[in-house]
Amino acid sequence: MALGRGLGDILSEVEEAYEKDLGSIDSFELEAQGARVEELPVEKITPNPYQPRKHFDEKALKELSASIREHGLLQPIVVIEKADGYLLVAGERRLRAHKIAKIDKVKAIIANVDIDEFRLRELALIENIQRENLNAIELANSYAELIEVHNITHDELSRIVHKSRSQITNTMRLLSLSTYAKQQLVEGKISQGHAKVLVGLDEKRQKVIIDSIIGQKLSVRDVEKMVKNSKDGSIPAKAAAKPASILADIAEEIDANLPFKHKIKSKSVEIFFENTHEVENFLSFLKNR
Repeated sequence: MALGRGLGDILSEVEEAYEKDLGSIDSFELEAQGARVEELPVEKITPNPYQPRKHFDEKALKELSASIREHGLLQPIVVIEKADGYLLVAGERRLRAHKIAKIDKVKAIIANVDIDEFRLRELALIENIQRENLNAIELANSYAELIEVHNITHDELSRIVHKSRSQITNTMRLLSLSTYAKQQLVEGKISQGHAKVLVGLDEKRQKVIIDSIIGQKLSVRDVEKMVKNSKDGSIPAKAAAKPASILADIAEEIDANLPFKHKIKSKSVEIFFENTHEVENFLSFLKNR
């Protein structure tokens, strides 16, 4: 399962340089490992066809693009040379940002190694997983693909990508969600915590609850209660919602019997005092009740 030594070593060297100083890439060390740094025409670089990341935040890309225009590219992309140009190995967001900024050339580390389709797919998956660049669904698909391609267990994958077995298993369970649920998760309309609660529900029930999450801004705890109640049969999921104010029904009675400036909330009553005399009156009021 280990990466080809040449490219793996180069990527490790780049990663180490990034951690020390984003603008400091040891070109001599890279050349010793079979790589060089050059400014390459953006149009000559082809994205990795096995890139597992499908969703790119347009706003974030524009912000990155603006930063690159102002400060230049601090982290070179990594490519390998092909007969008709270059193939991107790492740095698709940076490449896309260059295109948005209409910058013709990009700083790139050219790795002088041969890599087949199998390794290219493997490298793209692992690089994205370890850099945490994927949304939950893309991450789940990447885990599933690595397990299928290499015929390994969740425990073995855990050791390879340095993630806990439970994290891998729980993330992969999201693949059983409906198409609608996955889309809302990818778009950030529901959280991964929300999505985990929905696993195991039928497609219709998932949609009802998701629409409630979005429309009523329900927390994960709210959704857990909704699902539990619907499974117990105590209340239907459509009727489940955030609990109404427990004081709403007696608000008029509170107003009539509380002769102090106050504000009624969902589960509490706030009383306001402007001076010590009002506090003393309130204490007398309590004693006489």
